[in-house]
Amino acid sequence: MSLAKSSTFQLEEETQWEDQGAGIQRQVFGYDDKIMLAKARFEKGAVGTLHSHPHVQVCYVRGGVFEVTIGSEKQVIKDGDGFYVPPNIMHGVVCLEAGTLIDAFSPMREDFL
Repeated sequence: MSLAKSSTFQLEEETQWEDQGAGIQRQVFGYDDKIMLAKARFEKGAVGTLHSHPHVQVCYVRGGVFEVTIGSEKQVIKDGDGFYVPPNIMHGVVCLEAGTLIDAFSPMREDFL
């Protein structure tokens, strides 16, 4: 297991946004081997393609409107809403109005570092 760990504090203006392409940017915040917090900023029309991973994911919507697919369920969610994704379940989003998703993963996403 990784011994990677973030600094104690993460300041938004000092934390780099990484371009993920197709209208999506990511900012990685606090993490250790058990948990990770990340933000994903979406332009209107951007698509977080269907995918799965072995991590538990909990997401909070900070602005915008998203159509979220988790397994066979589909729901439109907006600022203040959230969702939970169990491990290895196909999921994805379509951004209907520009906004940001705040994601917590357990364990951490080593592929984000």
